[in-house]
Amino acid sequence: MTRRFLPAVLLGLAAFTTAPALSEAKNHPGPPAPTAPFFFIQMSDPQFGMYRADTSFAQETANFELVIATANRVHPAFVVITGDLINKPGDPAQAAEYWRIAKKLDPSIPLYNVAGNHDVGNTPTPASVARYVKRFGPDHFVFHRGDFTGVVLNSSVIDSSVAVPAEFAAQERWLETQLAEAQQSGARHIVVFQHHPWFLKDANEPDQYFNIPLAHRARYLAMFHTYGVEALFSGHYHQNSVARDGKILAVTTGPVGMPFGEVPQSGIRIVVVSDTGITHTYYGLENLPARFVAK
Repeated sequence: MTRRFLPAVLLGLAAFTTAPALSEAKNHPGPPAPTAPFFFIQMSDPQFGMYRADTSFAQETANFELVIATANRVHPAFVVITGDLINKPGDPAQAAEYWRIAKKLDPSIPLYNVAGNHDVGNTPTPASVARYVKRFGPDHFVFHRGDFTGVVLNSSVIDSSVAVPAEFAAQERWLETQLAEAQQSGARHIVVFQHHPWFLKDANEPDQYFNIPLAHRARYLAMFHTYGVEALFSGHYHQNSVARDGKILAVTTGPVGMPFGEVPQSGIRIVVVSDTGITHTYYGLENLPARFVAK
C-alpha cells in the first residue's frame, strides 16, 4: 500500500499519514497480485479520557504508547484502529494526544482510523461526521494489499441513522459498489472493519447496545454473503468475542484503553492473512510479543 491520506492539521500538529482519500478508494485494475502470508494489527478503543471520565487521559496515554511501540517492533503490514479514538466527541485535547502518539508509528506502516460512536456521537449528525473527517480522515474507504481488500465503514451512521439519512444511504450504496468491484477483481480476501459489532454470538441475536440493530444487520449480512466477505472486525464491546455467520468470521476485539468484562484485559489483536484463510490472536498488554512472523 503506497497511497497515503494527509489529514488536516489539528492544533498545529504536523500532518500524519493515514487512510487513503475517498477519491483514491478504487479497486486495482485487473486481477490483484497473489499475497504472500502477512499480518496486520487490529487495535480498538484507545478512547482517550474514558478511565477518568474526561478529567485526564494518563492511563490511555501509557497504554497507547505501549501498543504503538509494539507495532513498530513487530512491523505489521498495516494497523487498523476500529473506533473510539477519543472518549468525548469533538474534544480537541483528547484528539491532540491521540495524534501525538499515533505520529510515533513507523511511517512505513499504514495507519487506518475507523470512526466510533465516541468520535462522532451516539446519534451522529452531518456536522459531527464532518468534524471527524477533518480531524481523523475519511469515515469510509477501501484499501488494498495484493489480493486483500479492506473495507472501512462508519458504523455509527448504520447504528443510528435518524439525523444522517443521506449519509446512511450514500454509504450503503458506496459499500455495495465497492464489494462488487472487489469480488469482480478476484480479491481473495474481502474484510470489513467498523466500530460496532454486527453481532456478538449469533447473527439473529436480539438488539442491544453492543450490536447493530437487526433491521439493518440482516440486510448487510446478506450483502456480505453475496459478495464473498470473509471476515468482519470490530470493537466497541471493550472485551473479546468471536462468532460466525456461516462462512463469515465475526471478530470483536478488546480495547487498548479501559476494558470491561469478568476478565478485563486491554490489548491488541494480531491477524494473519494467508492462502488458507485468516487466523488471529489477542495479546493482552502484559504479554505483547517481542517479534512476530506470519506463517
